[in-house]
Amino acid sequence: MPTLRIPRRFNGPRGSGNGGWSAGALAATLPDAGMGRPVTVALRMPPPLDIPLPLTTRPDGAVVSYQGRTVAQAAYADHAPEPVPGVPAREAAQAEARYKGHEHHPFPTCFTCGTHRRPGDGLRIFAGPVGSRDGRFATSSTTAETGRVASTWTPFETSVPITWAALDCPGGWASDLEERPVVLGTITVLVERLPTTAERYVVVGEQRGVEGRKTYTAATLYDPVGDIVATAEHIWIAIDPKEFA
Repeated sequence: MPTLRIPRRFNGPRGSGNGGWSAGALAATLPDAGMGRPVTVALRMPPPLDIPLPLTTRPDGAVVSYQGRTVAQAAYADHAPEPVPGVPAREAAQAEARYKGHEHHPFPTCFTCGTHRRPGDGLRIFAGPVGSRDGRFATSSTTAETGRVASTWTPFETSVPITWAALDCPGGWASDLEERPVVLGTITVLVERLPTTAERYVVVGEQRGVEGRKTYTAATLYDPVGDIVATAEHIWIAIDPKEFA
């Protein structure tokens, strides 16, 4: 039976897989690696690391499991994610100094946004506050209500799972992770093409709503000339970080 393995390097919380990378790895098992069509992946439990996970494929998607439980399921989406408006690379670079994870990070070893990851090992996408859609500037205390977040990113390597990972945490940091820690529940991604190594990209995240334990966000990856490379929409679930230590 085919399996899917999430190497320990690609963690989110220390003991489980990065949501974006894990979801992207499952999407990459679809025809054409899921590129060119929007794909939704629902994460049903924290993805185990370094374990062969049984993989079942079917015409409309794929499912990966662990000890009889569904870890994640992928299916083609019926809509494409709405892009987040871009910002200039200079503004995104300046926003990195305002990244709230520099002060407090619930998962500092996260593959995408962890401050304890070395360059070339983790993605080190540090999305900090930028202006809102209507031009207001979001401070570190008002990002969740009025603004967006952005960061630059220069890939050392490229793949479908890494592209999904790059679109993961900028959505989370657009919400108030300090007061309301969350983990990824569902992500819908449209990858138009893979990013190129050694080029500087811009990732922009935006919060779009809160309902109970759910937070709705989006993120878009722009290339150096401002064209969209990939876009994601997310649903995050509020959690107690101690449960994911």
